[in-house]
Amino acid sequence: MSGLIGALSRASRIPRTGMGIVRNFSGAVEGPHRSWKTLWKMWKTGEGRGTQGPVGRGWEIFPIGSFGGNGKIFQICPSPPRRSPSPGGSDGPGGEGRSTEGGIIMRDGYVTVACGTPRLALADCRRNAERTFGMMRVAEKAGAAVLVLPELGLTGASCGDLFYQEPLLRGAEEALSTVLEATRDLEVVTAVGLPLRVGSGLYDCAAVIQKGRVLGVVPKTCLSGRDDRPFSPAPDEASYISVCGQEAVPFGAGQVFSCAEMPDLVLGFEIGSDLSAPEAPSVHMARAGATIIARLTADPEAVGADAWRRQLTLVQSGRLLCGYLSSGAGDGESTADAVYGAHQMIAENGSMLAERRWDGGLLLSEIDVARLRSERLRSRVLGPDPGDAHYAEEFHLTVRRTRLTRYVAPLPFVPEGDEDARCREILTIASLGLKRRLEATGSKTVVVGLSGGLDSTLAVLICALALEMMGRPRSEIVAVTMPCFGTTDRTKNNAVVLAERMGASLRTVDISEAVRRHFRDIGHDPEVRNAAYENAQARERTQVLMDIANDLGGLVIGTGDLSELALGWCTYNGDHMSMYAVDASIPKTLVRHLVAYLAKDTDDPSLRQTLEDILATPISPELLPAVRGETGQRTEDLVGPYELHDFFLYHMLRWGAGPGKICRLAVHAWGGTYSREVIVRWLKVFFRRFFTQQFKRDCVPDGPAVGTVGLSPRGAWRMPSDADRALWEAELSALDET
Repeated sequence: MSGLIGALSRASRIPRTGMGIVRNFSGAVEGPHRSWKTLWKMWKTGEGRGTQGPVGRGWEIFPIGSFGGNGKIFQICPSPPRRSPSPGGSDGPGGEGRSTEGGIIMRDGYVTVACGTPRLALADCRRNAERTFGMMRVAEKAGAAVLVLPELGLTGASCGDLFYQEPLLRGAEEALSTVLEATRDLEVVTAVGLPLRVGSGLYDCAAVIQKGRVLGVVPKTCLSGRDDRPFSPAPDEASYISVCGQEAVPFGAGQVFSCAEMPDLVLGFEIGSDLSAPEAPSVHMARAGATIIARLTADPEAVGADAWRRQLTLVQSGRLLCGYLSSGAGDGESTADAVYGAHQMIAENGSMLAERRWDGGLLLSEIDVARLRSERLRSRVLGPDPGDAHYAEEFHLTVRRTRLTRYVAPLPFVPEGDEDARCREILTIASLGLKRRLEATGSKTVVVGLSGGLDSTLAVLICALALEMMGRPRSEIVAVTMPCFGTTDRTKNNAVVLAERMGASLRTVDISEAVRRHFRDIGHDPEVRNAAYENAQARERTQVLMDIANDLGGLVIGTGDLSELALGWCTYNGDHMSMYAVDASIPKTLVRHLVAYLAKDTDDPSLRQTLEDILATPISPELLPAVRGETGQRTEDLVGPYELHDFFLYHMLRWGAGPGKICRLAVHAWGGTYSREVIVRWLKVFFRRFFTQQFKRDCVPDGPAVGTVGLSPRGAWRMPSDADRALWEAELSALDET
């Protein structure tokens, strides 16, 4: 047992009352094998008093509180690793008795947070104190930097009119003193719920504590229901109070607590029905800089109540661009009129990271405060709080790199959950964009270069949907296949079948002779397979499409996707150019997913078979001659896997992450598929190509945005073409040394 709590008294035995509590002391204490009389003698003689005292090999004794007249509460636990004090002293980061391995902040911006619901002993403040600091120790061992416990957790929220009783109120404050003494060595910032008398009022409070110090006391603002009857709402004016012998403790709603070592980590706390108030305290705290807001609550259960709480939590975390923790009361509360479900939630920016109900215990996840800060800088929806200045109490944490446990989507662009509904939405947005452009231009046809690959397939399918919306026939789709030196029978045949099954008007224009003539005109040797050899074909195809569109009064539909734009994997003024680019904001992984969805959705067996074969065809521009009927040019062999590049692109553009953090996330998400060395290799390729190919993105045609990530120079992404990538290269080089 890592920690044994002994309540040692001259005249009484104290039964087991919480996590890690020895049941009785009539014999030897478990672990260090010392009797309770020996431990009491050690305390009385001064041995073990203060910080530590040895009670057995590898064990030490800590005095952590008192009860009754002569009773003392001790904690016996393994000796911590020793290290020199930090320059900041024992109260600073990494102080006496704290090892570097004991730190609790991730350098990449992740903060491990926890919701805890200990089993309650209703109105028994002493036992609740022991269970509280027991859970705090478990949270610290798990690496949590922030822990939120239930509302009124030191007494129980269902005490009713017992809150008017002096013994309970005095017991709650004594319990807080016990917790403070027991946790002087803990860095985890914890919100503990208790009733507290201040002046002539009684308040439902959250005591925010760390290392035996009360950082601040936050009273509940919005009172609702009969359980709030004994309490007063938070006063309008903040003040300073004395709590547990500590003077000048900030008291008031809306306080924020900032981490000295991690400026992006700013905490705020609210209680119960504060969340549902029209002007919730969390709004002011977020505007004052809070990136993580925690809620202590004791919500009784009812049918559908969990869905309402979940919705409130997700919405609040999304609208305030914050991490939001909620820890509810559970087992041990009175069931005279209600049941408490220990509902725990950890949300971030509208997404639920972790959730548990009924079980209690500890729920952990990581909040990315760097991502939240980046999103706030980008959106600018949270202006400065026009109200009074907030207390900004500072705390210290040790910084280290910790294990990431939260889920990181390997395919962040691909919908999860209700996939079919999301696919329909994406296709509808793209189709409506094209529909409007066709109406505005009065175009008689849409002209698409159909290669038999994924991108042109999706473009044709979007064209069909747009024409259906307009009540026009699919025959107005002019699908042009333009075979040349690298075209394979597989892709050509798939293009023909696709056009036929879609009801499009098919044209075949073999561009081989035109390209050879062009080579002769410019004096290029066809045996030299360089960029001119490849790009001449792409530009000839674009010219054919443009001229056919002019001849028919049509619109050339671009087929290049977001991934190709990011990597610059397109020919400048070749396939890079069109009159409207329906795929321009759709990355390759999503293109594949949408085509698969349409293959599943169609009732035409021949069309389904063709789409499935297109999905199985290796991605290739087919600009080099085929080898034994197979393409001799596979894109992902040359520039890397699109699933990795899309992952890099998402985290760079959406969240502003640098190479180091992207690499860490990619290893976490893709470690079972790609080694770290492979990930670093293609990450270098991504950043090199992304910076050098910006000039192509500066002049791309219009196209509808379907998501939050895009590269349109008209609003989605603005970047100088000649920007130096030295800073990013330095971070990439450091990955080789890690």
